[in-house]
Amino acid sequence: MSALSTLRTSGQILAGWGFITYHAWGRRDPVADLFTFRGRRNPYATYEKLRARGPVSRTTLGGLVTVEHDLCGQVLRERRFGVREEPGLDGIVDLSLLELDPPDHTRLRRLVAPAFSPRRMKTQEERIQRVVDRLIDDLAVRLKDGPVDLMSAYAKPLPIAMIASLMGIPDEELPALGRHGDAIGGVLDGVQSFGHFRRVRRARADLDTLFLQLAERRRREPAEDIVGDLVVALDAGELTEAEFRALCSLVLVAGFETTVNLIGNAMDALMNRPEVWRRLTENPALVDAVAEETLRWDSPVQATSRTARADLEVKGHVVPKGTLMLVLIGGANRDPKVFERPDEFDIDRPNAHEHLAFGQGIHHCVGRPLAMLEGRIALRTLAERLPELRRAAPSELGTGLILRGRSRLPVRI
Repeated sequence: MSALSTLRTSGQILAGWGFITYHAWGRRDPVADLFTFRGRRNPYATYEKLRARGPVSRTTLGGLVTVEHDLCGQVLRERRFGVREEPGLDGIVDLSLLELDPPDHTRLRRLVAPAFSPRRMKTQEERIQRVVDRLIDDLAVRLKDGPVDLMSAYAKPLPIAMIASLMGIPDEELPALGRHGDAIGGVLDGVQSFGHFRRVRRARADLDTLFLQLAERRRREPAEDIVGDLVVALDAGELTEAEFRALCSLVLVAGFETTVNLIGNAMDALMNRPEVWRRLTENPALVDAVAEETLRWDSPVQATSRTARADLEVKGHVVPKGTLMLVLIGGANRDPKVFERPDEFDIDRPNAHEHLAFGQGIHHCVGRPLAMLEGRIALRTLAERLPELRRAAPSELGTGLILRGRSRLPVRI
């Protein structure tokens, strides 16, 4: 990276932080505040400020914002709203499906979707259980010596191992995948520092090399995995090499970040509520209710955005073509018009499944079946095998807003 490029990138990062700080503190814009350290720690308080403004409000950052459940769902389903077109900082990372509208989105999604079909998921259930049992065996041994961080020992290794298996990535690559995924996933909140920028560039280069090597291996040794499927499409001219690399990176990151945070957010809520944890240990069949309520109450994905592709009217607001609409999923999932006592974690909630955690419309999360399967097995098996698990210290939140989860969750026996 040249000195000029380094200077330009550093300037962009500093300008971005200055822009957010000015609007959060100078203009007291609640949306800008969400992207500050204070706002990320408790976005739910900010969502309520926005809710008090009405179904749709303007942000000084530019565009409109909503936390209303029905409206968020409408925007996500509405074909006249598309995804953003502008690239990330210096084109640092291609987020593939997340940044494409039809027909390209349709073409690429069709290539990835079969990997998460019911048939493929059925074959993964036993494999997930084996990985979970192995991780809990190790966790139980380590807990004898004192507190253990549940995130690094359990919540993170499971989905990384599973998405690597689905993609055909060798086990020796697993330690690096988590670091690379965290770096690239963090771009959704913007590049946080020049150090983050360098980590993302390194991750992108390492993953590009890995996926091209895997492509060559699949040409020699065909197999039914995600990379194998995409190599067939690549060689048939159905996608470009750049699209192949971008799709592989997106599937990797999306394939574990949501599940890591689903497990971590659920266990954090349960460790704070011993009576609910006890109910789950006594009746593991409640795991579906725990997972759905976690997705509603503390969604792993808190926000997304859409851009009006035509002049529209939404709840009486004129939305000119090109206007950005920020969809705050975390706020929609606590809409009191849809969920009674929305700030309470209630596994008896009859309509928890109405959350928007996986999105809606053509961009709904293609990996939802895998995330739910992993989350259910991980939580159920913990409750069955380690019912005496307790919190050892306060959890630590990650630094992201878009992807919300715990970076540490110390537990003990």
